[in-house]
Amino acid sequence: MQVENPLIIQSDKTLLLEVNNPLFEEARNLLGQFADLEKSPEYMHFYRISPLSLWNAASSKMTYEEIKDILYKYSKYDVPQNVLKNVKEQIGRYGKVKLIKEEVSDAGEESRKKQRLAITSEERTFIKEITNHKTILPLIEEKVGPNKFYIKENTRGFIKQALIKIGFPVEDLAGYEQGDSFQFSLREQTISGKNFTIRDYQKSSIDVFYLDGRIDGGSGVIVLPCGAGKTIVGIGVMEKIQAETLILVTNTLSIRQWHQEIIDKTTVQPDQIGEYSGERKEIKPITIATYNILTYRKKKGEDFSHFHLFTEKNWGLIIYDEVHLLPAPVFRMTSEIQAIRRLGLTATLIREDGLEEDVFSLIGPKKYDVPWKDLEKQSWIAKAECIEIRIPMNPGLRMKYATASDRDKFRIASENRAKLEVARSIIDQFPEANVLIIGQYIQQLERFARIFDYPLITGKIPTRDREKLYESFRQGDIKVLIVSKVANFSIDLPDANIAIQISGTFGSRQEEAQRLGRILRPKETGENKAYFFSLVTSDSVEERFAENRQRFLAEQGYNYAIYNEEDFSFPLEK
Repeated sequence: MQVENPLIIQSDKTLLLEVNNPLFEEARNLLGQFADLEKSPEYMHFYRISPLSLWNAASSKMTYEEIKDILYKYSKYDVPQNVLKNVKEQIGRYGKVKLIKEEVSDAGEESRKKQRLAITSEERTFIKEITNHKTILPLIEEKVGPNKFYIKENTRGFIKQALIKIGFPVEDLAGYEQGDSFQFSLREQTISGKNFTIRDYQKSSIDVFYLDGRIDGGSGVIVLPCGAGKTIVGIGVMEKIQAETLILVTNTLSIRQWHQEIIDKTTVQPDQIGEYSGERKEIKPITIATYNILTYRKKKGEDFSHFHLFTEKNWGLIIYDEVHLLPAPVFRMTSEIQAIRRLGLTATLIREDGLEEDVFSLIGPKKYDVPWKDLEKQSWIAKAECIEIRIPMNPGLRMKYATASDRDKFRIASENRAKLEVARSIIDQFPEANVLIIGQYIQQLERFARIFDYPLITGKIPTRDREKLYESFRQGDIKVLIVSKVANFSIDLPDANIAIQISGTFGSRQEEAQRLGRILRPKETGENKAYFFSLVTSDSVEERFAENRQRFLAEQGYNYAIYNEEDFSFPLEK
């Protein structure tokens, strides 16, 4: 019997995908290459085709014909022709406008050459529309015929930002400066004596980014799940480029982890790596800095004290770890350093502020993405079960909640004390597990730490003390660790196999993905499996925000089992 197709395509460019259809997983993996997941209730996932999703697809060499074939293959009904027309138009826009570098003679000095940047297109109407737009006019230096104009010096990033906002994604073919050479090689064995090889998917992402040094490579974003080795991808790109490198990370612990990985897996020597943070100010051939130090200034309105780091050395590569968190000031500086190769690393390109377009224009398009479930099947990341438990409020708290402001309602629901007993029952059921209790509100976390008598890590804890606690957790001396949002990113805790989320940052899909990532690293001992519990107050705004947080994980193929507290029982399959 022929399986009925799972996809309904609507004329407003929304796509409805039936979850319980046998072709669901196959179709989902393909749709994710050119459409964005918007919401994911139990039986139907809603996608939307957007200009940015199509430009990312085009940058990865996906064609209109391939997208059309996917839509026809899985569609339950006729494909609306206006949708196909829009896909063809937007896919066609990428690469139609190019940014190139030309050598030209100075007027009156034929022997002297200088380089100029030009915007070109074979579509004269594109150039005419662009050159008459009010946001583009200040960036134009000289119009050169109907198909080309030169842009002002040091506006390479600004023109790309401005053009994408008016619907013209630029293919940047102006190339890059090589930067100062820095030679090193990868080890075949790590310092600890383990064999070291770059995995197939990591090698593919490195090759797609580098493109043999061609001008159509060298800038873009690699998307891989937490635990899949994004740091190794960064190191692999560094080894390809062989130039001095600036690495930007979220916090000081991330600096130490990058430093450790580079020393462990390459021939780079410790004195060739600099730390640039609130604690140290070292500039070396490989320099690792925090976003916080780069955005530091003594007073509002003053210059950023440490932006000189971008131009201090002749960098050949800048790596943006957790690129989805890029602060606006770093965006602005990045717009001025477009002649340097730029690599963004992230588990999710979702930005809750909607600045994905700036990542596209200033860092580069998405170059490589792999479904989380594909890596799970190959055991490169742990298999994860996601479970949401909805917990009622007691009558006194319900009355307080009913009379509170909208913002206070979220906090009251998040700090519901009934969550404590549910968390305790989970921990009791997994006595051998390595558990992270993760939350947003410090008072709530302190209450949990006081009652449970487990160690707590927040932003107030000095870096050295945090490192000691994380190391004790890795060694098994601590079985349960309570952490605030400082542990959302770049913390390597490979043996953590249970996360209990007791509160979060409103409906942040990005945070949900990062928190699940804390337990996805493959387990060296026992079953390669992890559990992600999210405790949510029922019949509250927290329940609504929780639905939004799940969207990204649903796109990656994770099913959330949702229970009311009274219906949830142990034992689970362990």
